Amino acid sequence: MHIKLFIVSSFLSYINAFLSSPLKSTYTIRNTHNTHNTPKMSIIVFGATGATGQEVVVQALNKKERVVAFCRDQSKLTQPPGTCGIDATANLIVDNKLVKYTGTVTSQSDVDKAFSLAPTYVKGVVVALGGKPDEVGYDMLTNGTQCIINAMKKYNVKRIAVVTSIGVGDSVRQAPLFFKLIMWTAMKSIMKDKNNQEDLFLESTGAPGADLEYTIVRPGGLSFDPPTNNVKVIDGVAGKIPRADVAKFCLEAVLEEDFQYLRKSPSISSIFE
Repeated sequence: MHIKLFIVSSFLSYINAFLSSPLKSTYTIRNTHNTHNTPKMSIIVFGATGATGQEVVVQALNKKERVVAFCRDQSKLTQPPGTCGIDATANLIVDNKLVKYTGTVTSQSDVDKAFSLAPTYVKGVVVALGGKPDEVGYDMLTNGTQCIINAMKKYNVKRIAVVTSIGVGDSVRQAPLFFKLIMWTAMKSIMKDKNNQEDLFLESTGAPGADLEYTIVRPGGLSFDPPTNNVKVIDGVAGKIPRADVAKFCLEAVLEEDFQYLRKSPSISSIFE
């Protein structure tokens, strides 16, 4: 009982810290439109039914991109509240440019199948995987991302954005104090998997994904708020950011030819108080 009370208390404190933490902004992501020429290319979204993945799918479709949504349960591929509004969250995402595929990300054959289903050349991949470790496994992020890297090389795809978290890798110093307590207790196994996931790209020049055009995206405290379109890369303590803004950043990472943070691991926030 004491452990449960500690976790709940820590989590509430962490949320409060994210709402009030000062930030040092180093760069504002420019508000650009998709610039690559027709015919449109495809984007594959892994973790498409998660809160951030839903945003990526909808925003990519709004850009007239073709999207392959990799799902564990297609019935959960619903419209996100940030971009679509809270009243739309019961509605399925439906579009003639959308291909839905149900599979397990730790199955290499399932991941390969998603790439083969793309109606056009795959421009890039967004990885927004998540879930409770007891349900999806304690190394799902690492093993699933390895399968994605393998498929990218098989299908000659270079560009990938991977959503992890503030507090992973060398961004530990940017995590608010109370989030650090959660990282070291209730989220210990999740953070271990996220660190291993990042190591697939960052550990060394010989890491499996080191030769890809990757961007490791480390967001601050996530919310369901509407997009601010004011995403900033920070080097101070992280604050809040709507999932809609995270999705926008990820799409820029895979669509913009000259994206500034290729082969880097930026920490991002958009709420400054």
